[in-house]
Amino acid sequence: MTMNSKFIRTLALAGGTLAVAGCATGSGEDFMADTTWGEANRRTMAAQVIDPNPVYEDPIPPTSADNAVDAIDRLRNDQVKQPERVSTTEEPD
Repeated sequence: MTMNSKFIRTLALAGGTLAVAGCATGSGEDFMADTTWGEANRRTMAAQVIDPNPVYEDPIPPTSADNAVDAIDRLRNDQVKQPERVSTTEEPD
């Protein structure tokens, strides 16, 4: 092993040690006493959980199985009701 490669290895080890030490916000018990540790992960998981008992401002409109059957029959017989054309921009005068 040459002198140059020993120096490079020592320099890399020292740099790595400093980089890892820079990640710590405290030491010992103080480090784990941080109450915000892992907060981003907890918030991400909470955003993915569905409320099992949601409350809506507007009530859910009533549905009818007869309407669904009629719609399927129209689809199968190629008699689908064409929707009203809606434009997102105004036509110039």
